[in-house]
Amino acid sequence: MRHTERSPEVVALQALAWVAGQDELWQSFLAASGAAPSDVHARAQEPAFLIALLDFLMMEDGWVIDFCQAAGLPYEAPALAREGLPGGRRVHWT
Repeated sequence: MRHTERSPEVVALQALAWVAGQDELWQSFLAASGAAPSDVHARAQEPAFLIALLDFLMMEDGWVIDFCQAAGLPYEAPALAREGLPGGRRVHWT
Protein backbone atom coordinates (compact mmCIF):
# COMPACT_ATOMS: atom_id res chain seq x y z
CA MET A 1 0.00 0.00 0.00
CA ARG A 2 1.40 3.38 -0.96
CA HIS A 3 1.55 6.12 1.68
CA THR A 4 -1.19 8.06 -0.09
CA GLU A 5 -3.55 5.14 0.43
CA ARG A 6 -3.32 4.99 4.23
CA SER A 7 -6.56 5.80 5.96
CA PRO A 8 -6.75 8.80 8.29
CA GLU A 9 -7.15 6.42 11.23
CA VAL A 10 -4.01 4.48 10.31
CA VAL A 11 -1.96 7.67 9.96
CA ALA A 12 -3.30 8.96 13.29
CA LEU A 13 -2.52 5.66 15.04
CA GLN A 14 0.98 5.69 13.53
CA ALA A 15 1.40 9.21 14.89
CA LEU A 16 0.16 8.06 18.29
CA ALA A 17 2.68 5.22 18.33
CA TRP A 18 5.47 7.56 17.25
CA VAL A 19 4.65 10.18 19.90
CA ALA A 20 4.40 7.43 22.53
CA GLY A 21 7.92 6.37 21.58
CA GLN A 22 9.32 9.85 22.27
CA ASP A 23 9.49 9.97 26.08
CA GLU A 24 9.55 13.73 26.61
CA LEU A 25 7.07 14.41 23.83
CA TRP A 26 4.76 11.68 25.15
CA GLN A 27 4.73 13.19 28.62
CA SER A 28 3.97 16.60 27.11
CA PHE A 29 1.08 15.17 25.10
CA LEU A 30 -0.37 13.41 28.13
CA ALA A 31 -0.15 16.61 30.16
CA ALA A 32 -1.69 18.72 27.39
CA SER A 33 -4.51 16.28 26.65
CA GLY A 34 -5.28 15.30 30.22
CA ALA A 35 -5.14 11.65 29.19
CA ALA A 36 -3.77 9.02 31.52
CA PRO A 37 -1.48 6.37 30.06
CA SER A 38 -3.95 3.73 31.24
CA ASP A 39 -6.81 5.06 29.09
CA VAL A 40 -4.92 5.81 25.89
CA HIS A 41 -5.73 2.41 24.38
CA ALA A 42 -9.48 2.94 24.73
CA ARG A 43 -9.32 6.60 23.73
CA ALA A 44 -7.33 5.76 20.59
CA GLN A 45 -10.66 4.58 19.15
CA GLU A 46 -12.14 8.09 19.51
CA PRO A 47 -11.78 10.44 16.53
CA ALA A 48 -11.65 13.47 18.86
CA PHE A 49 -8.67 11.99 20.71
CA LEU A 50 -6.84 11.25 17.45
CA ILE A 51 -7.58 14.78 16.22
CA ALA A 52 -6.13 16.17 19.46
CA LEU A 53 -3.03 14.01 18.98
CA LEU A 54 -2.56 15.22 15.40
CA ASP A 55 -3.10 18.84 16.46
CA PHE A 56 -0.44 18.36 19.14
CA LEU A 57 1.98 16.80 16.65
CA MET A 58 1.44 19.64 14.18
CA MET A 59 2.37 22.27 16.76
CA GLU A 60 6.04 21.86 15.80
CA ASP A 61 7.32 21.44 12.26
CA GLY A 62 10.23 19.38 13.54
CA TRP A 63 7.89 16.82 15.08
CA VAL A 64 5.95 16.52 11.81
CA ILE A 65 9.16 16.10 9.84
CA ASP A 66 10.56 13.47 12.21
CA PHE A 67 7.28 11.52 12.34
CA CYS A 68 6.73 11.60 8.58
CA GLN A 69 10.29 10.54 7.85
CA ALA A 70 10.01 7.67 10.33
CA ALA A 71 6.65 6.56 8.90
CA GLY A 72 7.57 7.07 5.24
CA LEU A 73 4.82 9.65 4.78
CA PRO A 74 4.69 13.00 3.00
CA TYR A 75 4.81 15.99 5.32
CA GLU A 76 1.18 16.87 4.69
CA ALA A 77 -0.04 13.46 5.88
CA PRO A 78 -0.90 14.51 9.48
CA ALA A 79 -3.00 17.47 8.27
CA LEU A 80 -4.75 15.34 5.66
CA ALA A 81 -5.40 12.63 8.24
CA ARG A 82 -6.85 15.19 10.64
CA GLU A 83 -9.22 16.47 7.99
CA GLY A 84 -10.21 12.93 7.07
CA LEU A 85 -11.24 11.91 10.58
CA PRO A 86 -14.90 12.33 11.62
CA GLY A 87 -15.21 15.87 12.99
CA GLY A 88 -11.71 16.77 11.82
CA ARG A 89 -12.56 19.03 8.96
CA ARG A 90 -11.34 22.54 9.63
CA VAL A 91 -13.92 25.28 9.41
CA HIS A 92 -12.85 28.37 7.52
CA TRP A 93 -14.87 31.40 8.56
CA THR A 94 -13.46 33.76 5.95
